[in-house]
Amino acid sequence: MVFVAALVGIALGVAGFAPLIFGMNKARMASPTSNFGHAASLLLGVLLSFVLLAVGVVLCVLLARDFVVPFAVGAAGGLIVSAVVFGISKNLRK
Repeated sequence: MVFVAALVGIALGVAGFAPLIFGMNKARMASPTSNFGHAASLLLGVLLSFVLLAVGVVLCVLLARDFVVPFAVGAAGGLIVSAVVFGISKNLRK
């Protein structure tokens, strides 16, 4: 059961990286005169990612308190591994 909690956490971590990619793509499309500038797009992505991960951990605390640690470690690990894979793949494509 701990393994399942960790796998669900990893899935949440990978899903939590999607708003960061969205924010980065939105910032890349922003023009210098746009109201929704570069920093705002990136910060919105960070906020959405944080909210997604925080809601997942809070739900795990409320529903399955015994599995919070493997879930949270899986979520953090999934987010970090997603960021590393994304960064390496971006560097290899250049």
